[in-house]
Order: sequence, then structure tokens, then C-alpha cells
Amino acid sequence: MTSAASRTVVVLNGPNLNLLGTREPAVYGSATLADVEQLCRTACERHGWALDFRQSNHEGDLVDAIHEAGRLHAAGQLAGVVLNAGAYTHTSIALMDAIKGTGVPLVELHISNVFAREAFRHHSYISPVARAVMCGWGVQGYALAIDGLQHWQY
Repeated sequence: MTSAASRTVVVLNGPNLNLLGTREPAVYGSATLADVEQLCRTACERHGWALDFRQSNHEGDLVDAIHEAGRLHAAGQLAGVVLNAGAYTHTSIALMDAIKGTGVPLVELHISNVFAREAFRHHSYISPVARAVMCGWGVQGYALAIDGLQHWQY
């Protein structure tokens, strides 16, 4: 069995999340992506986990990161993945296939309550292959998702 200290949480952020703090603060709040990273680091430290935190506006980069997480998972070194795929949630079969293909334990995360927003945001290609879905808790949802990963450890 791999020790908790040798496990990593991979937090992936999709397109436009680099604009947190300035993009639609009434929807997404005033926290920046750097604030979110610190929130995630603190949550990981509570569990003795390492953090791999990334953001990309490019779908292929996110697919590659999921493949890397899959290799960690196969080696017993992954605590889980938290994915805020942004708009790719509603469009990316490639991300869905990467998650399904690697078998990574993944939480789909949204800062806002997507079901209280435009109808196109109600469909997710990620949800069917995620172990859990979290939305509407603001950036605090990241820490809640990381804390929830402890329930998947075996």
C-alpha cells in the first residue's frame, strides 16, 4: 500500500480560469487562480498529499495532464483528480475519453451552480465518467473536493 505522503492530487483548470478574480466576479467571485492554488495546497497538506496544480486554455494540454494522472494512478501514487474543465465540460468528448481510458478517480468541479445558469451548461460530457460532481460552492468547492478524496483511499 502506498502511503498518503506519496500520493498526489492533480487539480486541472480549463479555459478562462486564468481570468478568475476579474472575469464575471458576480458569478465566479473575486478570488484569483493563485488564491485557488493556495486553497488547494492547504487542503492537500491536511491529508499529507502533494499538489500538482495546472491551468490551460488548450484542450490537448488537459488531455495530456489526465494521461499523466493515469500513470500516477497506475503506480498507486494518485489520491485523485479535481477537474474544472470550464467550457470544455459541455463540449469535450476528448476529455471524457481520457478520463474513461485512464480510470482516474475524478471530481468534476464548477465554481458556480451550472444548473442555475444557461441551458447549454446543464449538459456535461465529464459527469458520466466522474466519481463525483461538485458545483455552486464557489472556490471553496476545490477544498471540499480535495477533502472528499480521502473517502476513496484504500
